[in-house]
Amino acid sequence: MTAVREAARLHPDLDLARVAIRGWSFSGALAMAAVLRHPEVFHAAVAGAGVTDQRFYNTHWRERFIGHPDEFPERYEAASLIRDAPKLSRPLLLMHGLADRNVFPLHTLRMSQALLAAGRDHEVLLLPGIGHRPIGTAVTRQLLRHQVRFLRRQLGVESRNNGHNTRNDMVSP
Repeated sequence: MTAVREAARLHPDLDLARVAIRGWSFSGALAMAAVLRHPEVFHAAVAGAGVTDQRFYNTHWRERFIGHPDEFPERYEAASLIRDAPKLSRPLLLMHGLADRNVFPLHTLRMSQALLAAGRDHEVLLLPGIGHRPIGTAVTRQLLRHQVRFLRRQLGVESRNNGHNTRNDMVSP
């Protein structure tokens, strides 16, 4: 939030009514947290393979920082994005590779379930055969295009080519 405000201070022509955030893995969790917890700053988010519940994260090092979930359940609950699902008021695109062995697809599926239960609209893009890092794979180009189209649509940004899809209109905002 501080970076957005500082960028706006340095560049007064920035449109603070159309701020989006996107990320993958830890940054995907940050993107989700941004629209869930600070919708006054972030108006749309694209979140890929984000950890939504630390109890289901497939990395033992997490316990070194927040303790064992049986001993410190309150820490795990405080870090959960699932509990914030009812707060969603901004557009959110969730993405996840179904072959992800680092952040299991369970994270995205449980978040989607919680959003549906709370009556919150969102979009989900599941990627069959894709692991934790889709960049550099056969789906990279289409995945990036999908994200750009989502953000343009949600933020009301016209395409540079007046809505016509071309091969050159891949990731430019």
